[in-house]
Amino acid sequence: MSTETPRRTRFRFGAGKATRSRAVAGLTALLLPLAAMVGLASPAEAATSATATYLKKSDWGSGFEGQWTVKNTGTTSLSSWTIEWDFPSGTAVGSAWDATVTSSGTHWTAKNLGWNGTVAPGASISFGFNGTGSGAPAGCKLNGASCDGGSVPGDNAPSAPGTPTASAVTDTSAKLSWSAATDDHGIKNYDVLRDGAVVATVTGLTYTNTGLTAGTDYSYTVKARDTADQTGPVSGAVKVHTTGGGGTDPGPGGDKINLGYFTDWGVYGRNYHVKNLDTSGSAAKITHINYAFGNVQGGKCTIGDSYADYDMVYTADKSVDGVADTWDQPLRGSFNQLRKLKAKYPHIKVLWSFGGWTWSGGFGQAAQNPAAFAQSCYDLVEDPRWADVFDGIDIDWEYPNACGLTCDTSGPAALKNITTALRTKFGSSNLVTAAITADGSEGGKIDLADYAGAAQSLNWYNVMTYDFFGAWAAKGPTAPHSPLTSYSGIPQAGFNSADAIAKLKAKGVPASKLLLGIGFYGRGWTGVTQAAPGGTATGAAPGTYEAGIEDYKVLKNSCPATGTIAGTAYAHCGTNWWSYDTPATIQSKMAWANSQGLGGAFFWEFSGDTANGELVSAMDNGLN
Repeated sequence: MSTETPRRTRFRFGAGKATRSRAVAGLTALLLPLAAMVGLASPAEAATSATATYLKKSDWGSGFEGQWTVKNTGTTSLSSWTIEWDFPSGTAVGSAWDATVTSSGTHWTAKNLGWNGTVAPGASISFGFNGTGSGAPAGCKLNGASCDGGSVPGDNAPSAPGTPTASAVTDTSAKLSWSAATDDHGIKNYDVLRDGAVVATVTGLTYTNTGLTAGTDYSYTVKARDTADQTGPVSGAVKVHTTGGGGTDPGPGGDKINLGYFTDWGVYGRNYHVKNLDTSGSAAKITHINYAFGNVQGGKCTIGDSYADYDMVYTADKSVDGVADTWDQPLRGSFNQLRKLKAKYPHIKVLWSFGGWTWSGGFGQAAQNPAAFAQSCYDLVEDPRWADVFDGIDIDWEYPNACGLTCDTSGPAALKNITTALRTKFGSSNLVTAAITADGSEGGKIDLADYAGAAQSLNWYNVMTYDFFGAWAAKGPTAPHSPLTSYSGIPQAGFNSADAIAKLKAKGVPASKLLLGIGFYGRGWTGVTQAAPGGTATGAAPGTYEAGIEDYKVLKNSCPATGTIAGTAYAHCGTNWWSYDTPATIQSKMAWANSQGLGGAFFWEFSGDTANGELVSAMDNGLN
């Protein structure tokens, strides 16, 4: 992707997020008859000589790209291969390449072509397909045997062990215990995985991991192996934080929170990656990252952009630790880069944010069954592939029982019901937060939902105190999009940070659970002759990615600030008029947040800052 479509363009305390199209199968893709049948080929090798693994390479909502990889783990060449699997009803292959794929009902069979059936020892061959639906393959067989190189057909793989529990946690060790898996022929042993990698194989139901680092987060899972050496699915993950290390988790009541949003689409046109948080110096000055966004579909949390999230291959020069990804590593993309960033900066906590302006429409259905929604979110956030990356969940519902891109009629209690269910499922050891409206007007959005009740289950609110005014009102009047306070001539009463915070406090939300929002961008009009706020305009000012909006790093040079009003800066250059925050106005806003007893501040989003992170530095200096 060489260009960007902004996906969180704020509009009246909200975020817009357009979807991106993907290129799918090439000219070699083969359209397949869904009911065609083939007979099974005879096994080309012994059952333990090859494995087959599946990867969903990308997901664009209405479909996905899947890939199977056959690896020869034996000592002699494979002469042919056949993979079989079952998809649930509603999931199907539409076109494939580098294999002949046929089906009988929900059972699918893929066979090598004439040129790629031979696989040398240690070598691999892959084929891909475009699919519809959202299901995952099950019952995989390679040449009639288990796809994990296990036993003969008819011998079932073991079940998943119970989710491990941790005890006797010290600076350098932790004891893990789990309940037994089951198998039709018996369990041989268990693999213990730390952060996705096997660290031990044991025959019992406990293991003590030593040699750990003090004050560090780890994630553990377990999988069983039966007497035929088939391995089953991994268990649920348990997070362990070793003692010592001289640090505690920043949060309300402790050190001030300095949280930034990182967008999955920023890795495309903006060429902004997790490594930039390190090279800019920002990683050392923040406490939390919200990764945006996961989607909300069918009442469930779902992946937002699988390629950017966990499949994009990073070269050494763009990797946090300078190590390039390999084709067969279990996790790539921004998730793996976040894992590396956390290893370098152990104080950082990462939350996965779901929703946003475009993807908030799914919350209405989620509110109909909050427990099922919470379960889906937990299953996704705690997926063993990346459970150690995330320390909790953030929901960005724009807006409960009110109108954003669409209008919601779930009722005043819907937000509380969802946050209660999330807290129940995620437990006390995970962070659960929400981004919310800053509409402090009489009868406005804050009055339409039970924000005080919902706050009881949350660690904090990210109050979106920006985008109060902008060029959606094409003729003006010009006004700062992030005023800290009201001022004479403000276009709408209650549209400022101080009124929003005051209303939330009055409703019973503790000040320590409120974070002040900062935009790392400006909003502007063109056709403006008046330098002071309140002038008329002819439309939105030109922007790099979207009219009416521009990054701070651009505006500081292209249209330097010419004045301040209500605690934020504005600039008039030529016929363009912009408002945005500068290091000076941010420091004054942080001082105000401290005086109000707020838990800290957050910002949207990292890529709008300068290469040396001057806005993040201003927030850090102002909060501490």
